Amino acid sequence: MIHVREALDADWPAIWAVLEPTFRRGDTYTFAADVTEDEARHAWTKVPTVTFIACDAQGAVLGTYVIKPNQPGQGAHVSNCGYVVSETARGLGVASALCEHSQQQALRMGFRAMQFNFVVSTNERAVRLWQKMGFDIVGTLPGAFRHPQHGFVDAFVMYKQLS
Repeated sequence: MIHVREALDADWPAIWAVLEPTFRRGDTYTFAADVTEDEARHAWTKVPTVTFIACDAQGAVLGTYVIKPNQPGQGAHVSNCGYVVSETARGLGVASALCEHSQQQALRMGFRAMQFNFVVSTNERAVRLWQKMGFDIVGTLPGAFRHPQHGFVDAFVMYKQLS
């Protein structure tokens, strides 16, 4: 069973344990592979409006997501989220649970849509999942991501109307 709740300051070590391997790999997020823990903590817990975690029945952190307005002012009705799942929890439905929760949370927060600004095209599992969850690719940014193995690859803008 996966339980999603708002993250607490005390959760940071467990969140960092989920984020760090993904950020260090440098193949799905634009964070520098050598991002410091303090930089990552600021970006993941201070910049977003809210940070959430997914836990198993024993309380172990399996994944995390952030939610915030995609743009200020006249674009603030569109949310933006970022998700990371622990390497050991991949394939267990955590990303789906986080995405479902984030859409419900976005509606509670008054957002009308959700936009992912930069989905790396080689992250095929994520692209398939977001499409399964109702997101459309509405734009392609040619060669916008410098992948450590594949060189310059496309990034997608994905969008879903929530209400």
